[in-house]
Amino acid sequence: MLFQFLGRTADLLAWRWIDFCTKNLGIDFVTGRKIRKMPSLERIGSPYGGWTIPTHLLGDRSICYCAGVGEDITFDLALISRFNCEVYAFDPTPRAKLHVQRHAQQEKRFHFMDLGLWDRDEAAKFYAPTNPDHVSHSILNLQKTDTYFTSECNRLSTIMNTNKHSKLTLLKLDIEGAEYTVIDSVIEDELNIDIICVEYDEAYNNLDRNYLKRIRQSVLELCKHNYTIVAIDQRCNYTFVKSNLVYH
Repeated sequence: MLFQFLGRTADLLAWRWIDFCTKNLGIDFVTGRKIRKMPSLERIGSPYGGWTIPTHLLGDRSICYCAGVGEDITFDLALISRFNCEVYAFDPTPRAKLHVQRHAQQEKRFHFMDLGLWDRDEAAKFYAPTNPDHVSHSILNLQKTDTYFTSECNRLSTIMNTNKHSKLTLLKLDIEGAEYTVIDSVIEDELNIDIICVEYDEAYNNLDRNYLKRIRQSVLELCKHNYTIVAIDQRCNYTFVKSNLVYH
């Protein structure tokens, strides 16, 4: 127990140092990559659920996919209000569905689907968080619980084909560990997406001591496939933009 406490304390101190260096030196200390600032970078949404995005890349023809709704859709609704664009949101959690019904039922440009994102079109188990007050469930069972519900999941390319979308302006992934697999599918299917916002949830609830290696590999894989880091918020909330849009 003592060693676990010391390990968690060391992790917390390390993250505080990483956050400080990221903000003051402009370097992603998980990968060593420089954060390339863009014009019009702006944080949209609430302090909890918001994201930093390059606003000049969005407009009324933008199609935005937001995976992971929880009980905060301020980012989703701000996209609609600010850019008059279409937002498609995905979350199989029953509480997320209720939240959407309460706060976005009248918004015609907000399209909600109660399914999960994965790399296959199949049903999967979503495991509950340890704190019953929290809403986010995890396919990877990041918090190692026994309670779960089962929901249908789709590969992102399947959803885009169903919706007849050949391109996305923005993809947001806050999906409790499933982001690694979904990002791999984005790369494998060569999907056309301008902006990708990713929360790497293992920065908060890690499966094992190799979690930083997994985050690093995923970030570097996106960079390898022509994405550039333009912002990092909080701990591991990354905003990536296609490199040709950063350096044009």
